[in-house]
Amino acid sequence: MGYTIQQIAEALDAEAFGNTSLKINRVAEPALAGPDDLALLTNPKFADGLALGKARVALVWPGADWQALGLEGAIISTRGRFGMSGLTAMVDPGQHFPIGIHPSAVVDPSAQIGNDVSIGPLAVIGPRAVIGDQSMIGPHCYVGADVTLGTQTFLREMVSIGARATIGDRFIAQPGARIAGDGFSFVTPEKSGVEAARETLGDQGEVTAQSWARIHSLGSVTIGNDVEVGSNTCIDCGTIRDTIIGNGVKLDNMVHIAHNVEIGDDTLLAGQCGIAGSTKIGRNVVMGGQCGVSDNTTIGDNVIAGGGSKMMSKVPAGRVVLGYPAVKMESHLEMYKGLRRLPRLFKDFAALQNSVSKRDTKD
Repeated sequence: MGYTIQQIAEALDAEAFGNTSLKINRVAEPALAGPDDLALLTNPKFADGLALGKARVALVWPGADWQALGLEGAIISTRGRFGMSGLTAMVDPGQHFPIGIHPSAVVDPSAQIGNDVSIGPLAVIGPRAVIGDQSMIGPHCYVGADVTLGTQTFLREMVSIGARATIGDRFIAQPGARIAGDGFSFVTPEKSGVEAARETLGDQGEVTAQSWARIHSLGSVTIGNDVEVGSNTCIDCGTIRDTIIGNGVKLDNMVHIAHNVEIGDDTLLAGQCGIAGSTKIGRNVVMGGQCGVSDNTTIGDNVIAGGGSKMMSKVPAGRVVLGYPAVKMESHLEMYKGLRRLPRLFKDFAALQNSVSKRDTKD
């Protein structure tokens, strides 16, 4: 159907200029934009690409001379990328999941299904499950017994949610996400070599072969409102109590949250992060890709961890860390500079050693 430039600007709380009655049907990069597209040009360094396309209107950076760029109209948002958030929400075509229950879906008679809910082909809804209004359950999804899903839940295809999980409103799970699988909890009849090595920091003592006994997960998972979980991400059940994910948490693809972990509100974990069991992560924490946190560790509020950081002990609130083991980012950079200087240092030391050796020979 499309939107006029004026409609878009009002929705984004932005300013519209030029021919504000122009309608656009989709959003495109400047070089690929057609005459009915809105070009995304929030960074001036990509302005040259506009000449390669046919856009008549663009979302531009503050202060941009849109007329000099050859545009008929423009939208200016004070923070371009934030403007993109609202813009992409407006024009997102979605997954086309129709409202209603597909004939091939299996819905237990005791389940409570809200109003305007979509349940896709081959989905399974377990006994006593509760699904909130305006939710979309994609094809091949599984919602287990006694699960509660809030309003406007959106499960893409092949998402599974194990028994007794409780999830708030506006939850989004990308394809293949797994919520409330059992935790990785095993124990040996006698003290294992791993326990001994941990106590001694290296010595596992006399090695005795033992079989591992399973500790069942009696807890489940509790997730707050406005949480998003990426593809193939796994959140394990708690052992006795629930694993807890706060409001506004965003988890990227292939993130692993182990049993009994607690994550505070508005925390963001990028791809392949791994959080070991019983760890507490504060509010507004950001971790780059492939970060890892040791078990029974506390990460304070507002911590930022660069990609690949491994946090093996407590990190105070507000700290920016990097490395393995993770240290203050400025300390890590100094350590890295020192490491790069080592070859030259070794060469200089060898030359000095050789000089001293020749002098000793002469003496």
